[in-house]
Amino acid sequence: MANTHLRFTPARPNPSLRRSLLPLSTMSPSSATKSDDVDLPSSSLEILGARRSLLSRFVSLQTPYKPFPVLAWNRHIETIFASFYRSLPVVKLRRECLRTKDDGAVALDWVSGDETQIPFDSPVLILLPGLTGGSGDTYVRHMLLRARNKGWRVVVFNSRGCADSPVTTPKFYSASFTDDLCEVASHVSTRYPKSKLYAVGWSLGANILVRYLGQESHNCVLSGAVSLCNPFNLPIADEDFHKGFNNIYDLALARSLCKLFKKHALLFEGIGGEYNIPMAANARSVRDFDEGLTLTFGFKSVDDYYYNSSSSRSIKDVSIPLLCIQAENDPIAPSRGIPRPDIEENPNCLLIVTPQGGHLGWVAGHAAPFGCPWTDPVVMEFLEHLHNQGDEKTRSAEYHSDELCGINQSSDSSITVHIQ
Repeated sequence: MANTHLRFTPARPNPSLRRSLLPLSTMSPSSATKSDDVDLPSSSLEILGARRSLLSRFVSLQTPYKPFPVLAWNRHIETIFASFYRSLPVVKLRRECLRTKDDGAVALDWVSGDETQIPFDSPVLILLPGLTGGSGDTYVRHMLLRARNKGWRVVVFNSRGCADSPVTTPKFYSASFTDDLCEVASHVSTRYPKSKLYAVGWSLGANILVRYLGQESHNCVLSGAVSLCNPFNLPIADEDFHKGFNNIYDLALARSLCKLFKKHALLFEGIGGEYNIPMAANARSVRDFDEGLTLTFGFKSVDDYYYNSSSSRSIKDVSIPLLCIQAENDPIAPSRGIPRPDIEENPNCLLIVTPQGGHLGWVAGHAAPFGCPWTDPVVMEFLEHLHNQGDEKTRSAEYHSDELCGINQSSDSSITVHIQ
């Protein structure tokens, strides 16, 4: 007799609890309003979210948060020191250029040799750098190396024009633009169908990642994610960007954007409409650049763009495990912009706020001052926890499937039942 294939489809769980890794009794919103029940030496950390109890198991959090002396007394000094003096791990990369549906292109940087050296079903980690950042940034390299040393396959998603990624159409990326990430995640998932996918994003990359998680709430191919230094509320971030020393960051980022734009200026030659080419080419602030180019993404104004592109609006729709780590004194991603109530109410989200750290700094821990950020061990433990829990669930499901197969096969030895 021909083999009979039966497909068993379990009832779909509540999206808000999908892929949750804690017992339901520990995940009620009412129990997620305080962090004083988390037994950690790092009492200076602010911890919110239903998943906070699992942090007590993390080795990386068993010692208090200790910023490096001298540097941590000023958030700007810590931010600038990390940007200029953090070590850059040497990693040989292999580039893949991915053509998008709108004829654009992004660059995916994989660790060279991993296609043969790492098991095909190893977990895959997608890294999303910050504004104008890429695979050459120190914080990206350190995270890449840590995950790679744990046996994970890692790929850096360089947005259009970043890290010498080609620009083939008169369109860059923005805080609101998640289409490229959708295509990258789908591409990686198709290439490694037996692997679980995870993602880590920094700054603007974190904003894009969280927006993607909310947008793809019911169809997300990721099994977990981490958001670092996320500006979350862009109107608040923009407001603080024009205060005091922050104007230096604003000018520096504007110059980086202008440099990126001028490199591909011929693509925009003769284009009118919503573009303001002179303003973008000579922008003295990120807001000027956004006003010159970003309005092409369909927004009425820069303020409309900032409001509707804020990932704080997406937190409530996140349906996979998400860890958010912020610094209380971050000059670019203000603490007052963190959507604390929404994080507390979503059982899939967890927030850690450190007292110092600056922006993409976190010069603390045993690797300070030149090594990896304090966050890296915490991020890796979180991801490994998710992956190991997922494997346990998979093994349990396979065990029960085998039992069911045995029952069916004993009923009629002439029929083979395949559970898919």
